[in-house]
Amino acid sequence: MSVVLKHAEIFTGDGKIYDGYVRFDRAISAIGPMNEYVAQANDQVEFVNGRKLVPGFIDVHSHGGYGFDTMDGDPKQIDAMVNKMIHEGITSIFPTTMTQSNENIAHAMTGIAQAAQKNPVIQGTHLEGPFIAAIYKGAQPEKYIKDPDAKLLDHWNQLSGNRVKLITYAPEDKGAREFEDYCLANGIVPSVGHSNATRAQMLASRATHVTHLYNAQREFKHREPGVTGHAMLEDNMYCELICDGFHIVPDMIKLAFEQKGAHKIELVTDSMRAKGMPEGISELGGQKVIVKDKQARLESGNLAGSVLTFEDAFKNAIAFTNCSIEDAVLMSSVNQSIEFGLTQKGTLEVGKDADINVFDGNLNLQRVYSLGRRFDN
Repeated sequence: MSVVLKHAEIFTGDGKIYDGYVRFDRAISAIGPMNEYVAQANDQVEFVNGRKLVPGFIDVHSHGGYGFDTMDGDPKQIDAMVNKMIHEGITSIFPTTMTQSNENIAHAMTGIAQAAQKNPVIQGTHLEGPFIAAIYKGAQPEKYIKDPDAKLLDHWNQLSGNRVKLITYAPEDKGAREFEDYCLANGIVPSVGHSNATRAQMLASRATHVTHLYNAQREFKHREPGVTGHAMLEDNMYCELICDGFHIVPDMIKLAFEQKGAHKIELVTDSMRAKGMPEGISELGGQKVIVKDKQARLESGNLAGSVLTFEDAFKNAIAFTNCSIEDAVLMSSVNQSIEFGLTQKGTLEVGKDADINVFDGNLNLQRVYSLGRRFDN
């Protein structure tokens, strides 16, 4: 039996269908305008009457939420965390690690591999550190920071089942060129982040992605563009944005959007354990985190990830930049699928996985289909 959603406003990722339908089970078998709809005997029809359908969101940078953290390394908890995140519209995710001991990262990689064998929403993993610059450590514990090490990365990648898709590192550090060689030979996108690199050092690197643009990196200044300026100037750089209004003020989000364009921005949550939990005391990498007024901060005052949901990131991106829903879909789904080769994800078209978010007219997320399975909000 196939589900058919009829009379929807469909944003496919490659265009818009004003009054359309989509038929799917685990994958999409038909999509188009209503005047092309032909009923089938096994159709389970639902009238959505003008609601907006967009591709499921792809979050390539999320540490945790709902009381769980990737670094706990427990496959059952990682699975539970990912299933909770489906209700935000996240239908593909890279559980993200952080700077920690070699043993703790190895434990997390093993847990991710085991969880991914059960849960296909896990499409890879993101290693954030430990190969970063201490001066821009942010909420990463300094005592575990080290220079880029391709052999160590290879060990962790093998433990993950070769699921490392993205790594945040400081390209100015010793050994970075050999490290990049390994990444590019193994399908891992090198992402500059927590870095003090100059423009000249960035030009010598092969980073093509920037971790949380503006945050924890050499700033954009009039005599030294730094990491941020390099990301703005280079067409090949994909830029993550945390659109919670705290990590980046709305005007700077708008500036990034106008400079980079919708095709080179990727919305992320950078969420941590406390997302979806009551305000109060939480934890990140063994560090005390205080959550108040939708912000997560260390005792030092540094932001410690976010408690941002992806549905709010999607709505905020539109509100802060005045972009179209079509542009927001590029930033939340399409670009990630292209950059990371997620060929079954990112757009609504025949043969792709049935990852579909259903919004009302006010962009409130009402339900999610993940591989055709329905999750109501």
